Amino acid sequence: MRSFKEQGFNERLQLAAKARQELLEKYKSRPSENDPEIVKLREQQKAIAEAREAREAEKAEKRRQEAELQAVRDATDKAERERLAKRAAIEAVIRGESLAAEQKAKRDARYAARKARTGVK
Repeated sequence: MRSFKEQGFNERLQLAAKARQELLEKYKSRPSENDPEIVKLREQQKAIAEAREAREAEKAEKRRQEAELQAVRDATDKAERERLAKRAAIEAVIRGESLAAEQKAKRDARYAARKARTGVK
């Protein structure tokens, strides 16, 4: 079985220098700012960003309109509930009064029947 070969100090220095050199070459081989491909890529990115902003603005406007519409619906629903509650309260009062009148009429009828049986003096 082979043993692990440890690198010496000089080997590590050479590897680090080689890595730095590769990075430097990679940086130097990068296209310039005025390269037609880079300019075209930036224009595409700018167009994409503008389209994204337009879509976001459109979505925000749509959300605002939906919020306004929902507010109108909520106000209408609230007014309708209040109207129904008032109507129910009025009907309850009317029913209560008519029930009281019916009960009074029955009570008066019983009273009159009792007086008729016993003979009014």
